[in-house]
Amino acid sequence: MEFCLLADDPSAADTVAQWYYDQWCRASGRHSFQFVRENVSSATCRLGAPMIVLAKQKGELVGAAELKIREMEMFPEYEFWLGGVYVREQSRGQGVASALVKEVLRQARRAGIVMLYLQTEDLSGGLYTQFGFRHLEQVDSKGVLVSVMVAETGV
Repeated sequence: MEFCLLADDPSAADTVAQWYYDQWCRASGRHSFQFVRENVSSATCRLGAPMIVLAKQKGELVGAAELKIREMEMFPEYEFWLGGVYVREQSRGQGVASALVKEVLRQARRAGIVMLYLQTEDLSGGLYTQFGFRHLEQVDSKGVLVSVMVAETGV
């Protein structure tokens, strides 16, 4: 598996935006595709946030994850977030999500980010616990109960 940044492959923005829209926005009606597309297209930092990391296998896009700034309005004091971890359906179960999380953590360390937060609908913490993320609290986020978690990046 190889990684690159959306900043280095902007042609991937439409695919990532479609994944994100279908996964998190289509059914809820929270955001339009155009809004998601604009948000994805702006995540082009090469150091720090906002950044989208792309995962490819044999040159084919298989997943994406984000290093974000202040993802949840109710937590303005939490600056940097891991979010948008998505693996296309046919590539799931192959360790892509874990590899993406590791890469975003590496990118956060490279940028000098000390604490990284995330929200997950998996209230147990799911795969994130194996990377040192610990539960802070459960909250209602736009009608969905989520676990807010934090990890030190090791900087």
